Amino acid sequence: MRFIHCSDVHITDDYFALPLHKLGWRRWVALAELTVGGRAKRYARAPHSLSAIAREVDRHAADHFILSGDLTAYALDSEFKGARQALGPLADDPSRCTIIPGNHDVYTPGSHQKGRFASHFGHLLHSDLPEHRREGAFPFVRLVGSEAAVVGLLSARVPASPGLSFGVIGDAQLDGLSALLKDPRLDGRAVLVVVHHAPLTRRGRADRWHHGLRDAQALLRLLPGPRHAVLHGHIHQRYHHPATNERPHIFGAGSSTEAGHEGYWLIEVAHGQVVGGQPHTPPL
Repeated sequence: MRFIHCSDVHITDDYFALPLHKLGWRRWVALAELTVGGRAKRYARAPHSLSAIAREVDRHAADHFILSGDLTAYALDSEFKGARQALGPLADDPSRCTIIPGNHDVYTPGSHQKGRFASHFGHLLHSDLPEHRREGAFPFVRLVGSEAAVVGLLSARVPASPGLSFGVIGDAQLDGLSALLKDPRLDGRAVLVVVHHAPLTRRGRADRWHHGLRDAQALLRLLPGPRHAVLHGHIHQRYHHPATNERPHIFGAGSSTEAGHEGYWLIEVAHGQVVGGQPHTPPL
């Protein structure tokens, strides 16, 4: 079986064409990142790149497409619409597609309160084993074929202020994941857990306190060995830590649409194990 994993696609609207009073102060702060920081330029072609990655599902005959959050720049409704349009029919089918929100998708309290992510992608939060949900839709699980299960977790929380982008899964979801892993309906299946924040950096260390996944070790302890993998984004680097007896495979998708760094993972599952992955660049 094959799984395409991408992340941090950051579909970005033209912020200077929008009324400033409707953006809110958090996005006013972000304008410096868009302009001086060069983010708007780096993601100008993000819709085109995301569409190209979505088409790779058919080229590789992949069984499932996974996007581990940060569909948007700063959680505008127009950016969610742009992401949905770029993904095309793929995003209509939960049996073929799993998407979770990232911290940029809940960038403001308003975007969270209005359920902006769910209004565009809530149909993809369906769970084949809903009795294991503990926090809203999470964790949800998609049974893919006879050899794999994809589990979605929520780590993205509304930041207290710009600059704070750490993630927390929380005890409730971890309890649900623990129960799910013991469910006999997952026996013999590889388990691919999708979470936005990185449990380990490229160097195999915990991320910075203001940026990392606060309960990373609790997550990894639940997922020992090559049957398991954690698929994440948030850190804009593409890397893979192979599984050990104590922890799972860890695949960081990087930022899949950033100019000059476009790409994704093609992850392979065989005989109920995650056997590895290859990084790919889409034809642009």
